[in-house]
Amino acid sequence: MKVGLFQYNIAWENKDKNKSNILSILDASNESDIDWMIFPEMTLSGFSMDLSKTSINEADVGFFSKLAVDHNCNISFGAVVDSNNRNITINRKGDVICEYSKIHLFGYGDETSHYEPGKCERPFEIEGARIKPLVCYDLRFSYLFWDNAPKTDIFFVIANWAGSRRTHWMSLLKARAIENQSFVIGVNRVGSDPKVGYTGDSMVVDPQGNEILNCGDKEGLYTVRLSLDAVSKTRASFPFLKDRLK
Repeated sequence: MKVGLFQYNIAWENKDKNKSNILSILDASNESDIDWMIFPEMTLSGFSMDLSKTSINEADVGFFSKLAVDHNCNISFGAVVDSNNRNITINRKGDVICEYSKIHLFGYGDETSHYEPGKCERPFEIEGARIKPLVCYDLRFSYLFWDNAPKTDIFFVIANWAGSRRTHWMSLLKARAIENQSFVIGVNRVGSDPKVGYTGDSMVVDPQGNEILNCGDKEGLYTVRLSLDAVSKTRASFPFLKDRLK
């Protein structure tokens, strides 16, 4: 599976500008044959508490559906729907196949005052991979990963994770991969919003905990090919998941 991590500087609360910037970055990219393209949390607005700016409409979903069809790839992006901070996935045909609402809201950033937490986990499958979506702050809560590890090949986290806590971001992504023997993908943004700055550090970590892609701090579409059999091979060679106490 060829995965593309779309790391970019999100224009604050400006959907039209962000759509234009996304198209420009894609036009400048030499990448092709991507199976799955992943965007950061609140892709078209940044981490705003203004629901009128973060909530998406039919045209916004249509923008990503058209991208999926035009590029013949699955796409995951972040947006707000019904006061939920969501991780949404669209298949190659442009159809929405998964909407996961962020379960752990970021109280430190006042998210709890403006949004409603999700209550259900939403695993799905594409390209033969069993996938578990999460959003930003969810990364700090290991049970979301532990409870799903035996039936998950790839965990992926879309985020607007502040640069001041970048060490936590990178360390937790690696820890989640090691302790669950799964691929872990983290897609973050770069640039800044009115409150904080972002350093990117979007990453892909393999089931052994090896960093196989790091996007650094620059805008762009970064790709990597994943061999899904690495999950079963890792678990067969060191089968510690079965020793966990329920």
